[in-house]
Amino acid sequence: MSEPRQGEGGGRMRAFAGNTFDDYYDHALADHPLPGRLLIGAVVRILWVVTKLLWPWRLERAELLLNDPRGRVVIMNHESMLDPVVAVVSMWMAHVPVRIVYKSEFDKIRPATWLFSRAGGFPVERGTADMKTVRRARAMLQRGECVLIYPEGTRVRADAEARSHGGYAIMAQLAKVPVQPLAIIGARHLRFRQRVVMRAGEPIEWGELSHLKRKEQVAEMERRGMERVYELRDALRAENPGVEEVA
Repeated sequence: MSEPRQGEGGGRMRAFAGNTFDDYYDHALADHPLPGRLLIGAVVRILWVVTKLLWPWRLERAELLLNDPRGRVVIMNHESMLDPVVAVVSMWMAHVPVRIVYKSEFDKIRPATWLFSRAGGFPVERGTADMKTVRRARAMLQRGECVLIYPEGTRVRADAEARSHGGYAIMAQLAKVPVQPLAIIGARHLRFRQRVVMRAGEPIEWGELSHLKRKEQVAEMERRGMERVYELRDALRAENPGVEEVA
């Protein structure tokens, strides 16, 4: 874990040393060194088994999320630290290349940065116009990788606390890819053997917003995207009474 923090991401990555964190952010997942990909693959499989045993979870309408070969911005409500684990595990197990945006504050914990970079994560500076992250995400999406984002920004313990932040729509617009809603219930108050359910929604295509001006399209995509997430969440609650205590 001795690599420097800065790098340009150019050239071929080396198997065991000499790569910066930026190299992992800026190279395609398929170009990451094989030993690291094997390690992450093993971790993913372990997490699949452990999480299934502790909190039996399932992904409904999985084909919408896992059978689409396009790069997409995937947005999801945020109930606990289990959310990104089960979402990423589901996509990795289906060989869907997925990146996850994480708070740059985690970079203060160097082992976390080491692990996140190998797993495809990349940081964002919250509360700023982080155009470096936007450009980085655009490149990922144009390569056919998915980018998983939590617009709420932090774990939400009660519906009334939910606040959605923008940014994901401009990434999708610049890369000309759709935004796909994904919802989860049951992870807010985790208990042993607590059931957790996710559901994927239909991607929202930019063609649906073609009647609007460019800036208006971004605003409408941000509004419509989280609206679809919450619709999926509320439908799951109605169909699975008792899974989640609604606050």
